Amino acid sequence: MTDTTGDPKQPMLMGQLATVKVAAIILATVAVGFTLFVLGRILEPFVMAVFLLIMVDGMARALRDRVPGFPRWATLPASIAFIVAVFVFTIWVAADNGADFAGQSANYTVRINALLSDGASRLGLKVTPTLSDLMHHLNPARFAGELAKGLSHFAEAAVFVLIYLGFLIASRQGFAAKTKEMFQNEGEQSEAGRVFDRVRRGVESYIWVQTVVGVIITAASAALMAATGLSHIPFWCLIIFLANYIPAIGAAIGVLFPALFGLVEFDGIVRGVILIVGLEAIHFAVSHVVQPRMQGKSLNVDPIVVLLALAFWGMVWGVVGAFLSTPLTVMAMAILAEFKGTRPLAVLLSSDGKPYADLDGSGKKKGADKKDASKKDD
Repeated sequence: MTDTTGDPKQPMLMGQLATVKVAAIILATVAVGFTLFVLGRILEPFVMAVFLLIMVDGMARALRDRVPGFPRWATLPASIAFIVAVFVFTIWVAADNGADFAGQSANYTVRINALLSDGASRLGLKVTPTLSDLMHHLNPARFAGELAKGLSHFAEAAVFVLIYLGFLIASRQGFAAKTKEMFQNEGEQSEAGRVFDRVRRGVESYIWVQTVVGVIITAASAALMAATGLSHIPFWCLIIFLANYIPAIGAAIGVLFPALFGLVEFDGIVRGVILIVGLEAIHFAVSHVVQPRMQGKSLNVDPIVVLLALAFWGMVWGVVGAFLSTPLTVMAMAILAEFKGTRPLAVLLSSDGKPYADLDGSGKKKGADKKDASKKDD
C-alpha cells in the first residue's frame, strides 16, 4: 500500500471536505426551515399536541409519585381533565372580557381623545389629533381580513390540537412496542430511551420553571393592579401568565398591556405611570433574580441560542413557534448530541459546551467502550 500521510494535497483535500460539510449543513438547515414553513398548518397543531402530551404525562407522574393515596388509574384522566379545564377557562376569560371591552369602547374613546389633546398641547401642536383621525389614517378595514383569517386559523388549530392530543393519548401505550421493533439491538433501544428521557426532562424542567415564574409575576402584578384600581384584572393576569412562556421577551411584553390600558382607564397619568414602572420592576426582579436561581443549568441552552431560536421559530410558525421555540431547541440539542457528525452543533447550542454530562466527546455514553470491551473479553 502507498503511504499518503506525507501527501501535500491531503490538507487541502481535508479543508475542501470541511467546507463542503459546512455548506451541506447550511443547505439542510434552509431546506428544513422552508419545509417547516410550508407545512406549518399541519405541523403546528401536531407539535402543540405533543407538547401538551408531555405536560399531561408529567402531571400524571407527579400525581402518582408525590400525592400519597392518589389512585394510580386516575392520574391520567385527572391530568387530561385539568389541561382541558385550563383551555376552556382561558377561552371563557378572553371572550367574557372581550365583550366587556366592546361595551366600554365609547368611554375609552373619550379618554384616548383627552390624552391625545393633552399630549398635543404639551408638544405645542396646532392641530389636535383624535382617535377617529388616527383610525382613518391607519385604515383598520385593511386589517379586518387578516384578523378574521387569524381568528379562523386559531379556532381551526385549537380543534386539531385537541384531536391530535386525543389520538396521541390513545396510541401512547404502543410506543414501547414500536421502539422495540424499530431498534432490535438492546443498546439502540436504551440509547433511544435515553434521548427521549432527555427531551422529556428538558421540556418538563422548562415548563416547571416558566410556570412558577409566571405565577410569581402574575400574583405580584395582580396585587399592584388591584392597589392602583385597574379593572379586568383576571384578563390581564391571563395575558401576563401566558406571555411568560415566550422566552426572553414574553413577560416584558405581557406586563405592558395592562400598563398601557391603565393610562387609558385612569383619570390622571400618575397611577398609570406607577403601574408601568411597578409592573416592569416586578418582571425585572423575578426574571433576573428568581428565574436564574430556579433554572440553573437544567436546560443548558446558550442565551443567544434562545433568542435566535425565538426569532427563527417565530418567523416560521408565528406565535405558536414563539411559545415552542425553547422546547424545540432542547429537543434538537438532545438529538444532535447523539451522533458524532452533528455533536458539534449540539455543543454550539449548549451553554457550557457540554450538552449532556453522560456523553463523551464522540457522543457515546461514558463507559460504553469499557462495557463493550468487557463483553468482547467474555
